[in-house]
Amino acid sequence: MDLSVNSTLNKLILLFVLDKMDFPLLEDNILNISSQSNNWIPWMECKETVAQLLESGFIYQSIHENKMYFSITPDGRMCLSHFFTRIPTALRAEIADYIKDNRMDFRRKQEYFRNYSKNADGTYTVHLKIVDPAQTALELKLNVSSRHTAKLVYNKWEEKAAQVYYLLHEQLID
Repeated sequence: MDLSVNSTLNKLILLFVLDKMDFPLLEDNILNISSQSNNWIPWMECKETVAQLLESGFIYQSIHENKMYFSITPDGRMCLSHFFTRIPTALRAEIADYIKDNRMDFRRKQEYFRNYSKNADGTYTVHLKIVDPAQTALELKLNVSSRHTAKLVYNKWEEKAAQVYYLLHEQLID
């Protein structure tokens, strides 16, 4: 395959992924989605393509808590709208299905932070956060009596974070 055609297709694939995800992605997640999980773009080419799209202004980066997030720009959406038919129909369907099935998992992995540590007195502190690329929406530190309880809270956070946030917001703000 002609290298320039391959490069153009790679750019369109990444723009399509970012457009369908509809929220900023960490570079590691872009690489995971496009190279490791699906083999749509070879890993090194994917890294180069991100840099090229950034340089051309079709994607932009934002930094929050020392993490770099990437999003599609209006120019990127315009480019994609003109040329998305160059992505084979079967590949577009595969990408759309993958994103539909995995979108929330990637969002949770990026936005829900959790950790726990042992304190000097033998208790544990569980640190929980909901982070979006612009700001920290919620940060909780819970002191619990045992490692077992800390692990329970840690393991439930991804599943329950949205409900906890909603409940706190409803009780304290509304």
